[in-house]
Amino acid sequence: MFEWFSSLSPILQALIATLFTWLLTAAGSALVFFFKRINRNLLNGMLGFAAGVMIAASFWSLLAPAIEMTPEVSSLPVWFPAVIGFLAGGFFLWLADRLIPHLHLGFPDDEAEGIPTNWKRSVLLVLAITLHNIPEGLAVGVAFGALATNLSSVTLLGAIGLAIGIGIQNFPEGAAVSIPLRREGLSRRKSFLYGQLSGIVEPIAGVIGAVAVVLMRPILPYALSFAAGAMIYVVVEELIPEAQLDRKTDVATIGAMIGFAVMMTLDVALG
Repeated sequence: MFEWFSSLSPILQALIATLFTWLLTAAGSALVFFFKRINRNLLNGMLGFAAGVMIAASFWSLLAPAIEMTPEVSSLPVWFPAVIGFLAGGFFLWLADRLIPHLHLGFPDDEAEGIPTNWKRSVLLVLAITLHNIPEGLAVGVAFGALATNLSSVTLLGAIGLAIGIGIQNFPEGAAVSIPLRREGLSRRKSFLYGQLSGIVEPIAGVIGAVAVVLMRPILPYALSFAAGAMIYVVVEELIPEAQLDRKTDVATIGAMIGFAVMMTLDVALG
């Protein structure tokens, strides 16, 4: 199985990997067929876990390789592509946050962000999750696309580890979307449909990221850092505030610690 996968082109590998992460989002969303409500502490722990995974992935899987490979693709100072890409990724998410209508879990309707719209609350909730699935898909796609460069700092196992980590945190994330939608009054079928749709952007962003770095090798450290910056923006702007809405903030903190440890283990063990 591994030999078959390793023989594929990096772009096809990126597509398969991001379809896997989407599938786990759908699997998490399917929990809505068994539960109508989700315990607030459990939700906070899920959000904290997702934040921990994304923080760890941003450094171990994206920024560190970007810095390490810079001398091989550019004569610029090793820190330059990482800093520029990181800030550009954050700016991209900031801009998307201002333009795309969305509503974070646990917030009232009048605190919806983005361009004013009359869209339903359920749609706005899904768009909020969809926003931070974009950098996740992009990160996986860029990691696999980087394999085409044959740089020493890039490995197939490392890219697979990143995909597994993102997929693991997508499972509770899918449940964190679909079950609250069920509580909002949607049917189980619609809640599942909307929940898994929040992850559909990952294969799209993944293929775009892979194609970009395959065609333009010098942008690779920028692309990796861009994905890292976008992910950190999501963590600080969305995941941590949502996880801290309840007074029992220690649950979210423990979730973040566990998520970070899981992703760090995957990346170090496989990378």
